[in-house]
Amino acid sequence: MLPDIHVIGLGNVLMADDAFGPYVIHDLTSAYAFPPEVSLIDVGTPGLDLTPYLMHARTLIVVDTVRSDGPPGSIRLYRKDDILRHAPLPRLGPHDPGLKETLLALDFDGSGPDEVLLIGVIPERTIASPGLSPRVRAAVGQAALEVLLELARLGVMIRSRPDPVTAAPWWERPLDAPALARG
Repeated sequence: MLPDIHVIGLGNVLMADDAFGPYVIHDLTSAYAFPPEVSLIDVGTPGLDLTPYLMHARTLIVVDTVRSDGPPGSIRLYRKDDILRHAPLPRLGPHDPGLKETLLALDFDGSGPDEVLLIGVIPERTIASPGLSPRVRAAVGQAALEVLLELARLGVMIRSRPDPVTAAPWWERPLDAPALARG
């Protein structure tokens, strides 16, 4: 059985607060065990290649940075109707997620998700630098809680891992020079 609830984190881990989505996915998969009907994926910056991650999902939960009024680190929640209320804005680069365009195309095809929740954070900085700003890092737990609350609303049972993973995400780990030499 394929998962029918997709939880995806969007963002570039090398662009400061843009890495919010991947951080939330890492924290969730480190602390909780999810049933087979739920897939959690850090999709990075897929651009218009977002389609395979959304196609045939009954429910979609997206975690990403958003443009909105408010202080950095503030969480914003958007449902599918909120996301599709206005026409898509011009894409500024090939790695822009294209969420709205992908949802519209999949709805036209009849293979899009019925329910969508975008959990967004207002970024402080999106510059070429790894690591989240302090206010955005502080919002990771709140965003993870919003994912868990949405899954609970959907009737999904989540278990805490008896032995949570404490390793840093792959993009924060030091390079293993000997492994690179062998590679």
